[in-house]
Amino acid sequence: MKLHEGAINGTYRVVAINNLELPVERRLEAIGLTNGTNITILNKKKKGAVIVTVRGTRFAVGFHIAQGIEIEGAAK
Repeated sequence: MKLHEGAINGTYRVVAINNLELPVERRLEAIGLTNGTNITILNKKKKGAVIVTVRGTRFAVGFHIAQGIEIEGAAK
């Protein structure tokens, strides 16, 4: 499933980062969002932005970026 499809307060594992521009992918890697990373969805906004926590840091990603991040079921 895509990041924007996850449930609020759900913890997921990043499976892949696809279909994003190279600078965006590199920026996500720089902040620690890589394959296998656990990600918690804190909130979702009406226009599709998703507020998440990754490795103890809270940030928001827009709908376009959230569509490019594949996640899988809740991580243990």
